[in-house]
Amino acid sequence: MTDVAVIGAGPAGLMAAEVLAQGGARVIVYDAMPSAGRKFLMAGRGGLNLTHSEPLADFLPRYREAMPRLRDAIEAFPPDALRDWSAGLGQLTFIGSSGRVFPKTFKASPLLRAWLRRLDAAGVQFAFRHRWTGWDAEGRLKLRAPDGTLAIAAGATVLALGGASWPRLGSDGAWVDILAAKGISISKLRPANSGFAVAWSDVFRNRFEGQPLKGVALTVGPHTVRGEAMITRSGIEGGAIYALSAELREAVLGIGQATLTIALRPDLDTAALTMRLSGTRGKQSLANFLRKAAQLSPVGIGLMQEAAIGSGRQLASFAPAELAHLANAIPVQLTGVAPIERAISTAGGIAFDELDDHFMLRKLPGVFAAGEMLDWEAPTGGYLLQASFATGVAAGRGVLAWLAQLQKS
Repeated sequence: MTDVAVIGAGPAGLMAAEVLAQGGARVIVYDAMPSAGRKFLMAGRGGLNLTHSEPLADFLPRYREAMPRLRDAIEAFPPDALRDWSAGLGQLTFIGSSGRVFPKTFKASPLLRAWLRRLDAAGVQFAFRHRWTGWDAEGRLKLRAPDGTLAIAAGATVLALGGASWPRLGSDGAWVDILAAKGISISKLRPANSGFAVAWSDVFRNRFEGQPLKGVALTVGPHTVRGEAMITRSGIEGGAIYALSAELREAVLGIGQATLTIALRPDLDTAALTMRLSGTRGKQSLANFLRKAAQLSPVGIGLMQEAAIGSGRQLASFAPAELAHLANAIPVQLTGVAPIERAISTAGGIAFDELDDHFMLRKLPGVFAAGEMLDWEAPTGGYLLQASFATGVAAGRGVLAWLAQLQKS
């Protein structure tokens, strides 16, 4: 009998495997893909954001409603522990200007290679192209392998199958039906850290697709985030959008649309902007005047033009005070959510009430779950990987405690 089977070779599964191997368990990691960590490598293409340096008092609320259920796991394996772990693999980290933490190489591949070497040295085995399909009548794990269907008897199992974003990298959400058939309560998987659809005019879309909005403040309801966003052909995305994606998503899915308010110069109030825009325009075009007088970017001015046209007016007819007000309160109507297949991460998953304090499924003794398949979400900035690593550690430790208890009984 294999001591422990880990299903899923992403960060949560690999971390659980490492903890288990260090604890003396024999471990086999199964994954449907041809190699480990495919989404992890994708996440590192623009620079691997491992975690964030802010104090835990500020860090933990990023997990919103799930914070009380993730607190113990993250406090037991906090950002500093993750940085030490990375350094132990020869990948020193640094804190960027935004407080985000990256490996000095800025890449995921050197870290993953070093990690897999360590796991191999610890005796962890891997079986790729093995897709988990549930359990047979005797409670054995069923796996569809290149040579046919296998039935594996495991002393314990860690499920770390991810959500449903970027399914071509392995996380396709197929586990939902398997666990639901066992009576496990699962919140519907929804896109998180996703873009949103906007019905741009053809003129705006063709001119500003791919243009960034820098140093803006985005507001939906009582929530405001400072940062950057990107105009896409079909809408808007980017870090500040992702930070508001939960509120925006629920509004769009609930009532069919959401109003996002964009402030182009959030550090200037209306009075200060009005003063700047009250000067003589002379022969300048309105766009040049706005650019010089208020330091507005072309894409920002384009957004103002879109809003003015949407209200039935021409921007040139606006008085200085109206221009100043609009510049810091541009309404953008979001009409749809980007498909979950294109989202960075997933909201929803296994309800925390289905888990005990050691991340074991109460209805399936000996089966533990970790990572993004649990019902939590967080913005980009290192929070996603931190929780995946930390819950992997927690599940691995939970398995060791459970096996030890079985041996005593």
